[in-house]
Amino acid sequence: MKNFLFVLSLFISISVFAQTSISDYKIYDVKKQKIISLDDIIIDMEKADVLFFGEDHNDSIGHNLETEIFKKLSEKFPKKTALTLEMFYTDTQPIINEYLAGLISEKNFIKEGRAWPNYKDYRPMIEYAKVRKIEVIGANAATRYSNAVTKDGLEILKYFPNSSLSFLPPLPIDTAIGRYNEKFSETMGGHSMGPMKIYQTQNLWDATMAWSIAKFTQEHKKMKILQLNGRFHSDEKLGTFAKLKQYVPKLQLLNISSFSDENFDNPDWKKFENLGDYIIITNPKIKRSF
Repeated sequence: MKNFLFVLSLFISISVFAQTSISDYKIYDVKKQKIISLDDIIIDMEKADVLFFGEDHNDSIGHNLETEIFKKLSEKFPKKTALTLEMFYTDTQPIINEYLAGLISEKNFIKEGRAWPNYKDYRPMIEYAKVRKIEVIGANAATRYSNAVTKDGLEILKYFPNSSLSFLPPLPIDTAIGRYNEKFSETMGGHSMGPMKIYQTQNLWDATMAWSIAKFTQEHKKMKILQLNGRFHSDEKLGTFAKLKQYVPKLQLLNISSFSDENFDNPDWKKFENLGDYIIITNPKIKRSF
C-alpha cells in the first residue's frame, strides 16, 4: 500500500509539473524547415544515439519539455534510454546510484549529491528514472577541479592523484580554437581569451561531459541518451557536442537549442538555423524559474 501511494503521488507530481501548453513553445526542424512536434524528434532518434538538449537554466518551459522528451524516449525505447546531466558531477555518481536504488533519502541525495539550487526543475526526471530503473549519469566536472583550472590552467590537472583523475577525461585536454573560442570571447565582452584561464575551465566542462557520455556508450551498447546542458555547451554543434564527436566519431548526434524569444509570435527561424538540428523557442511571458 505504501509503495502504491508513493508511485501514485509521484505520477501526480510529474504530471502536474510537465503540463506545458503547446501554445507556450514552438519547435522548428532546421533540416525540414518546418514546425514539428516533440514526437517528431523521438521518431528521429530511431537513427541517432544521443540527443543534446541545450537549455537556458532558468527556463521552466524548457525544463518541462526535457521531462516530456525523457518520458517519450523511455516509452519508445524501453530499457534502452539513459539520462546524462551537466547538473550533477562525476564524483557524485555513487550517490546518484544509491538514491535511484532507494537506499538513501532524498534529503541526503540533494545535499551529498550537491544538487543545483533549482533541482526542483530536474526532480521529475530523476524521480521518473528512479521508478522505472533508468540509469542517470552525473556528467560534469566537480567545482574543485574547475576552480583549480580557472586559477592555474589545464596543466594543473596532471598533478592530481590517480584517484582524482578517475573523475576526469583523459589528459591532456585540448583547448578548442576557432568558432568556439570566438563565441566565448564575444560572450565575455570581446576580451582576449589568451591569458584567461576561464576559457580552459569551459573546455574542462565540455571534455568531462563528453567523456562521461562516451564511457557510458562504450559500456552500454545501442542506448538512446538524453544529455542536458546549458545551450552554450552544444549550440552550433560545438563544445561538448564537438568533444563527444572526437571521442566517439561513429555516434549519431542530434541537438536542440531551446530559449525564450521576444519574437515568439512571429519568429525569424532563419536567424537561428546555425544553432542546431531543432530550435525550440519558449514564450517570454511565462515566468522564469529563477
